[in-house]
Amino acid sequence: MLMTDIIAKKRDGGALSREEIEFFVRGVTDGSIPDYQTAALLMAIVWRGMDRRETLDLTLAMMNSGETLDLSGISGVKADKHSTGGVGDKTSLALLPMVAAQGVRMAKMSGRGLGHTGGTLDKLESFPGFTSALTHERFMSQVERVGFAIAGQTADLDPADKKLYALRDVTGTVQSIPLIVSSIMSKKLAAGADVIVLDVKTGSGAFMKTEADARTLAREMVEIGKMAGRKTVACITDMDQPLGNAVGNALEVKEAVALLKGEYTGELRELCLTLGSCILTEAGAAKDGDEAREKLIKGIEDGSALAKFAAFIAAQGGSEKDVYDVSALPEAPVKYEAVSEASGYVAHIDAEGVGLVSMHLGGGRATADSAIDLAVGVELHKKRGDAVGAGESLATIHARDAGSAGRAAALLRGAYTISPVRPGPVPFVKAIIRSEG
Repeated sequence: MLMTDIIAKKRDGGALSREEIEFFVRGVTDGSIPDYQTAALLMAIVWRGMDRRETLDLTLAMMNSGETLDLSGISGVKADKHSTGGVGDKTSLALLPMVAAQGVRMAKMSGRGLGHTGGTLDKLESFPGFTSALTHERFMSQVERVGFAIAGQTADLDPADKKLYALRDVTGTVQSIPLIVSSIMSKKLAAGADVIVLDVKTGSGAFMKTEADARTLAREMVEIGKMAGRKTVACITDMDQPLGNAVGNALEVKEAVALLKGEYTGELRELCLTLGSCILTEAGAAKDGDEAREKLIKGIEDGSALAKFAAFIAAQGGSEKDVYDVSALPEAPVKYEAVSEASGYVAHIDAEGVGLVSMHLGGGRATADSAIDLAVGVELHKKRGDAVGAGESLATIHARDAGSAGRAAALLRGAYTISPVRPGPVPFVKAIIRSEG
């Protein structure tokens, strides 16, 4: 089998066989196929696409390119959640303990952030002593004992995706539905969960800018998950403004804890209830969405969800007391108000622009080896539809020094659009995508 023949076949619009796809993935993984031939096939896929059978074959080949997790030794149903990313997305921090408090075990491999804020692992390291470096045995034991664990993805899990994504990032071949689907779903399938719930963001702060594109991606991921034998559901949710009010690592952790304490009632809570309801119903822990939501809300009200989070932090090296009293988490020395220059209503917030404010403050990474400041970020006081007066604070900037705070405030004001007319309501959860069958 020759790589040149495979490239030409896809270039001319042909459908690749499972054997050809497996040959390609093996060659990428072991290095026998050079980058220039891999890049050529990736571009041919961008141009010509892949049918669903090809996408499934690519996903499974990538999944099997390294180790896969066998979670059968953990009792009960195991679930996993994935988000396509956005600004202020701290959902996993609140969702996983909410679900685990209802008896569904959550086994999650996560990563670090590259861009405007840290990833889930970075945020959790706001807790002194917390570690995500878990052995396989410790990970499995903790999911069984505590109800959930969040660990760093091992180098042996889906190595083909690591190589393909790095090459896609520098060859203009990221924007391809089959390649996005196979990248996300190969990792989720390799992680071994019985139930996979996907949060697909759409809007200015999301990878998928339009709802139509988000629906297409969600539909394909759900179908690939189902074809691979996993219960899979996707939710299309709004990312046309930051999620919640906090953008920045420790700030986002504090907001997630506030949710678990019952002190926060905004769209982040609604997202956790929606995703959590999908997990509980697919796992058989609730007969329908209404019962699932009631259980999740009760878990917040009776303190069991917060207790789960505290037990999780303690199990991974932190202290339970830092969950109940977050004063030990990193805090920036300078707080600076970004005030509005006009009166009216918030018509739009450029989510990506707010994310870049956090990054300029030091809350994100420009490169994979960049240092990250867990304390800095933005705390929004005004969201879309809110009334605002001239001189009123739009947000509090949390910074290392006054100079960076002042620059961040100017950038933050530029991310807001103030209108004399209040904008109409926009649905936060736009759709729940289940199997075509």
